[in-house]
Amino acid sequence: MTRTPITPNHLTTARLGTGLAAAAMYSIGQDFWTYFASGAFVLSIILDRADGALARLSSKTSLWGHKYDLLSDAICNSLMFVGIGIGLRESDLGLWAVPLGILAGLSVAAILFLVILAESHNGIRAAELKGTKGIDPDDAILLVPVAMVIGWGYYLIVAAAIGALFFSLFFYWKFRNILFTTFRFKK
Repeated sequence: MTRTPITPNHLTTARLGTGLAAAAMYSIGQDFWTYFASGAFVLSIILDRADGALARLSSKTSLWGHKYDLLSDAICNSLMFVGIGIGLRESDLGLWAVPLGILAGLSVAAILFLVILAESHNGIRAAELKGTKGIDPDDAILLVPVAMVIGWGYYLIVAAAIGALFFSLFFYWKFRNILFTTFRFKK
């Protein structure tokens, strides 16, 4: 792909499109659409990994491209949880599924906002969590389409709302000095 006119930003845009499509399909709340949404979300995740790989292999890395990638991640992953919450409104959770999806989505967006903020102060990858034994913490997002396909959406949205909220609080605590420095009010 390095010898084609396709750029990393093209892949990021395709990731954004497939991620938004997945969120919309999840919001329908029917098994048929959940399967398609899960497939679209897996494709979105693959494109998310491919854009960075293409950027490195083709020497087309850029700060703007990296921020576009992070913003696309924030939009896709946040709206995907909102879509799942909306889609689960007819489940045993009832209408509580919607605020749970919104809470999970806002928490994911807050995490990625803090990552962007930390990287703007300390450089690219400053907020990256290191993996272990070849497992990248970002790969945990692959559990979402799996959980949805096997019918565990109810458990997923509850766990995501709680887990993402606590994880966003962890990131807030970890990067609080940068946050306070950035938004300090002048007298």
